Amino acid sequence: MLLQQRPGAGQKRFIHVRVPAVTVPTGCIMSQPASKAISDTILLEHLPYELDGGIASRASIGLIVLATDYTIEYEWRQLFAGIDGVALYHSRIHNEDRITPDTLRAMQPRIVDSTDLITPDTPVDVIAYGCTSASMAIGEDGVFANIKKSKPNSLCTTPITAAFAAFDAFRARRIGVLTPYPAEVNKIVADDIGARGYAVPVFGSFNADRDTVVARIDAPSIENGVRELIKHAEVDAGSIRATTVSRSALNEPKTGTSKPRAPMYSATILLTSAG
Repeated sequence: MLLQQRPGAGQKRFIHVRVPAVTVPTGCIMSQPASKAISDTILLEHLPYELDGGIASRASIGLIVLATDYTIEYEWRQLFAGIDGVALYHSRIHNEDRITPDTLRAMQPRIVDSTDLITPDTPVDVIAYGCTSASMAIGEDGVFANIKKSKPNSLCTTPITAAFAAFDAFRARRIGVLTPYPAEVNKIVADDIGARGYAVPVFGSFNADRDTVVARIDAPSIENGVRELIKHAEVDAGSIRATTVSRSALNEPKTGTSKPRAPMYSATILLTSAG
């Protein structure tokens, strides 16, 4: 080892110091020149291998999640966790926090890019677009057309696709609707349900206009909202709309009614699994 001393008399002086040998513990590897390390490496290439069915051996499901959604991605993973061979893949789509007809429709051209991010160049059995209000503002056909530009062979679903399937399964024609949305979005929802041939004798809303608020609406608020619906009209089923509402706020509220309820994310999961 070379040690440099303080310069003296206008020049640098070095002295040699002998370093005692060091014993390297078992399991430790001393660094060595790159050329020697490479020359000592045995390179094995093109080893034989086989493929299994992957984590999606039974089905692959894609989910397009709003950028502002705190809920659906986390809760879908919980619900699918115990199903062997079914894989859930998600991507995010940019949206504005404020909920208006214009901000909802602005997502339509972004659906293609968000779908592209779901296992590129690999088939996906079903793709769900996870926004109730935008599915109605854009329309199912518009949502499906953009998904299929990216994944032409995938089946498609939305929260409203699933909700109408649930209504038909329950043979429900008179629907009580509860939403978190502002008035201009509620009109789109009511008009769309009516256009499908269902009656909406009562419609309740929290009139929240931001997704970050909707995601935190608690269970007692949902329960009280459903109570108000059934106090004012006779219905066959209740529809609680917004995929950002937490599942914990929808677990069997004690409303004193046996009417079936169709929370958007739950209905979408059922239809996705069946599809």
